[in-house]
Amino acid sequence: MSSLQEIELAIGGLSPQDRVKLVQDLPSLLPEWEGEMSWARIINDPTPNTALSQLVDEVDAAQGQNPETFSPQLARSF
Repeated sequence: MSSLQEIELAIGGLSPQDRVKLVQDLPSLLPEWEGEMSWARIINDPTPNTALSQLVDEVDAAQGQNPETFSPQLARSF
């Protein structure tokens, strides 16, 4: 049995509460995921975020008016 299979079996045996705790603790266990998980929480959060929406609208408008001021590298990161 591989280590991955052992981990999968162990996770499968966790209670629902322990699974939630594991998901919350994953960023500390796998720091390379922290940024990805943070963005996923922001993107999937159903709570309206007026300030974030306004900022995105303002950046979109500025980019549309003056696209040469925006870095191609920045655009690729999204």
